[in-house]
Amino acid sequence: MFDNICKFLAETYSTDLASWLFGEPILLTQVQPQELAVEPIRADSLILLEAEGLLLHLEFQTKADPHIPFRMLDYWVRGRRRFPDKRIRQVVTYLKETSSDLVFQNKFEEGTTHHEFEAIRLWEQPLSHFLEFTGMLPFAILVNERNKERLLRNIAQKIDKIPDQKTRQTIGAATYVLAGLILDKDVIKQILRRDIMRESVTYQEILQEGLQEGLQLGLQEGRQEGRQEGRQLGRKEGLVTIVLRLLTHKFGTVPPKLHNRIMRLHIPRLESLAEAILDFQNVTDLELWFNKKK
Repeated sequence: MFDNICKFLAETYSTDLASWLFGEPILLTQVQPQELAVEPIRADSLILLEAEGLLLHLEFQTKADPHIPFRMLDYWVRGRRRFPDKRIRQVVTYLKETSSDLVFQNKFEEGTTHHEFEAIRLWEQPLSHFLEFTGMLPFAILVNERNKERLLRNIAQKIDKIPDQKTRQTIGAATYVLAGLILDKDVIKQILRRDIMRESVTYQEILQEGLQEGLQLGLQEGRQEGRQEGRQLGRKEGLVTIVLRLLTHKFGTVPPKLHNRIMRLHIPRLESLAEAILDFQNVTDLELWFNKKK
C-alpha cells in the first residue's frame, strides 16, 4: 500500500516533487518501467520520470534493503541503454526511521565497479520543504518534527484549505495512509475526517489495484471452469485481497476465525465490508459487523 501511495503522489504531483528535489518546478512526465525491461522488473515500486535531458529514478522504501545498491546500478544501466543522452538522477527515499546502517548506503562497489546514488531519510528532512507544496503534504508527517500529533493537525489544516475538492480528498487520503507508519490509527482518525478515504481517488486506485490482482489470479485459475466463472472468481479474489489488506493495515492481524468468515463471503457483502472497514475502530467492530449483517 505504501509503495502505491508514494508512486501515485510522485506521478500525479511530479512538479511539486521536482520543486523539493531540484529547487524548481520542473515539468516531469512518466516513463513506463517496461521501457527499461530486459527481464521482469519490479514495476510496483519503480518510479521513472523524465524531463528534457533528465531521467529521474525514484524508489520509496519503508524498510532497509541490502539489495538496493545493486538494484540502483541495474536500473542505471537500463536507463543509460534506453536514454543514452539523458542525465540520470537516482534517489532512494526511506520513509520510516530505523537504526539500520543500510539506509545510509549510497553506492555499489565491487572490484573496479563503482556506482553512486542519493539516499534520503525523511526523518532527517526539514519540515518547511514539505508544507510548501500540496503534493508533498502527505510526506510531511514523516519528517524531523518531534510532536507528530501537533504536526498532523497542522497538515490537516493545510489540507482543509486546498480549494479543489478532488485534490483535497486525494491528499487527505494519502496523508491518512502514510501517517499510519508512525501514529496510532485512533489518533489519525481524531485529526483527519473519517470520510477522507471513502470518496478519494487514492482509495479507489488502491481498491482497483486489488481487484485487478484478483482478476488476473481468478482468470488463471478459472480457465478450466470457463471465462465467466473465471471473472467472478477473480473479482471475489480481488475483493478478499483488498479487504484483508485494509484490515491488516488497520489492526495488524486478523484472527483466523474472522479470516475464514471473510473468505466465505459473497461479492456483495465483500464490497460492503470494504466500505465499512473505514469506520472500524478495532477488531471487535468487525465481529459486530458480521453479527449485524446476517
